[in-house]
Amino acid sequence: MTSDFLQYQAQTSPHPLAMEVSHAEGCYVYDTNNKAYLDFVAGVSACSLGHRHPKVVNAIKNQLDKYMHVMVYGEYIQEPAVELAKILAKHLPESLDCTYLVNSGTEAIEGALKLARRATGRSQIIAAHNAYHGNTMGSMSVMGYEERKQAFRPLIPDINFITFNNTEDLKQITYKTAAVILETIQGGAGFIEPHANYLTKVRTRCDEVGALLILDEIQPGVGRTGKLFGFEHYNCIPDILVTGKGLGGGMPIGAFTASKAMMQTLQDRPKLGHITTFGGHPVIAAAALATVKEITESNLMSEALEKEQLFRSLLVHPLITEIRGRGLMLTALTPSAEITTEVILKAQAKGLILFWLLFETKGIRLTPPLTITNDEITKGCQIIIEILDEISAKL
Repeated sequence: MTSDFLQYQAQTSPHPLAMEVSHAEGCYVYDTNNKAYLDFVAGVSACSLGHRHPKVVNAIKNQLDKYMHVMVYGEYIQEPAVELAKILAKHLPESLDCTYLVNSGTEAIEGALKLARRATGRSQIIAAHNAYHGNTMGSMSVMGYEERKQAFRPLIPDINFITFNNTEDLKQITYKTAAVILETIQGGAGFIEPHANYLTKVRTRCDEVGALLILDEIQPGVGRTGKLFGFEHYNCIPDILVTGKGLGGGMPIGAFTASKAMMQTLQDRPKLGHITTFGGHPVIAAAALATVKEITESNLMSEALEKEQLFRSLLVHPLITEIRGRGLMLTALTPSAEITTEVILKAQAKGLILFWLLFETKGIRLTPPLTITNDEITKGCQIIIEILDEISAKL
C-alpha cells in the first residue's frame, strides 16, 4: 500500500508521515498492525468530537437512508442544510443570520472575498502578514507568506498586508478598502492571539471607512477555544464569518455567514454570483448539524478551557519555551525546528500523533478532539516530556 500511495496519489510534501490507517475511534487512530495512536491533532482541528462520534455517525447513516446529492446548492429545500444554517444563526449575533454552505474552508474564504467586493463595490482587500486562509488562488492571494506564494504568481491584485496586533498599520485601512480579512487567532504563524483590544480597534477602523471585517474562524471556531467562535473572546463581531474544519465533525465542509441583506447581493446582477454543486450536501450537513448540537448542548466548550490548563500544567520542561493559544488550540514551542521535528517523529513511534504548524517551525501542534479526557491528555503529555528528556540528555 505504501508504494501505491507514493506512486498514484499526489503528495503535498517530499516526506509524508505515511501511516497506513486501519480504523479510528474516539481519540485514537489505529494502523494496519493494530497499533493505537493517541490523537493530539484531530485531523488538524477538524475532528471536533473525535473519530466516529456516535451522534455524527448516526446522523450520517440516517441521512444516507433518505437521500444524498439531489441538486446544486440553493435550489431545493433540504432539511439538514436548512437546520444547520438555522442553528448557526441561533448561536451567532443578530447581524450574522444567513449562511452559505460550501465544501471547504478555502472555498468559504473565496466566497467571503467575493461577497465583500460585491457588497461594497470596492476592490482592495487587506490581510495580515503570516496569515493563512487556504490554498486556492484567492485564498493564497491573502496568504501573508511569500515563500508559499511566489511559485504561483501572478495572484489576485489589489491585496495589501498589515502586521497582526500592530495598531499603527490600521491607518492603511481606507475608503478604498472593501474588507480586512484576519484569522481570529493566527494559526500558521504560531497560534498568536490578538492582544490590547486589537480586533476591537480593527472593527472600529473598518466602521470609520465603511470597510467590512472578515474573520476566519476555520480553525478556532466551533468550540475549540472554549467559546463557539473565537471572536466571542475579543469583543469584536465580524461582518462576514468564515468557518470550516471542525464544523463537519470529520466531514468536509466550509461556510461563510453574513447578514441576509448582504448575502442577497450574490443572488442578482449577476445571478449565481456564487455557486457550488456539492455545497450544503445533505449527508455533510447532517454531520455538521449533529456536531454543532453536541458542542452547544454539552459541557465541551467549558471543559476545553479546563483542559487547556491541564496541558499547561503538564508541559513544563526546559525545552518548552512557550505555550501559545487558547482552549484546545495550543502549540508548544521548542528552541529549534530540529527539536520540534524530532519530538513529532519520535512521538509517532511511541503512539502519539503530533504535527507541525505551517509557518512557525518551532511549534508542536496540540489540537486534540474536544472529547479528549484528562487521562488521555496526561498520557500524551507524559510521552512528550519523556521525549524531551531524551533530547536533553543528548544536548
